[in-house]
Amino acid sequence: MFKGFYNLTSGMLTQGRMLDVISNNISNVPTAGFKSDRFTASTFEDVMWQRVGNTRKNYVELGEQSWITAPSHLYTDFSQAAFDQTDLPLDFAIEGEGYFAIETDDGRVYTRDGSFSLDNEGYLTLPGQGRVLNSGGEPMQVVTDQLHTDGYGGLLTANDGFLGRIGVFAFANEQEQLEKNDQGLFVSEAQPNAVTPVIHQGMLERSNTDWVREMTQMISTQRAYQSIAEVTQIYDSTMTRITQEVGRLT
Repeated sequence: MFKGFYNLTSGMLTQGRMLDVISNNISNVPTAGFKSDRFTASTFEDVMWQRVGNTRKNYVELGEQSWITAPSHLYTDFSQAAFDQTDLPLDFAIEGEGYFAIETDDGRVYTRDGSFSLDNEGYLTLPGQGRVLNSGGEPMQVVTDQLHTDGYGGLLTANDGFLGRIGVFAFANEQEQLEKNDQGLFVSEAQPNAVTPVIHQGMLERSNTDWVREMTQMISTQRAYQSIAEVTQIYDSTMTRITQEVGRLT
């Protein structure tokens, strides 16, 4: 009977982790370009089967019972969200695949957030992060915000002087090659390919978080967590009573 505590404890840990992911998604609903996460869990036995064995998949059986669940994987939803019109000259939204590249103090990161501004030296920047890179992978200097685009990231001045093209980079396998950092930006060790999708000026891509769905999942997860906690208390009371009764018999 004590083994039931394994199920209950792992259930509380799993539901707690689920709440963390859902809360992060909800808190980033107003964040431009944010991509929501999905958390999955499996039994501990399944996780071990995935990780124990050789390249020929000759697995060694570890046991016939699985008492706990374990975090399995955190998936990011890379689907494109709708656009909001801002009419600001330095706001850009990518239609289709690809990410803006930002050069930060800690290296290059990628994002769908195109809410750019100009720094003191006239470079296009993502506030609080770093400078935006052009299609050649170099920081993009534009000096002025009095500009327009050719529809594919090429920036031109009022008299049609060409300033450069905003870099947009795509990955062959986003789920495997991109990793989200603690600021909601993506890092990767893979080499992306430069692409030229349609880029809308004066618009921003919304977060792709479904607020209603997340709230529904949060309620469901909270109820599951509370139910597990209540059953744990029952287990504890039962085990206390058993030990007392056994003590009287001896």
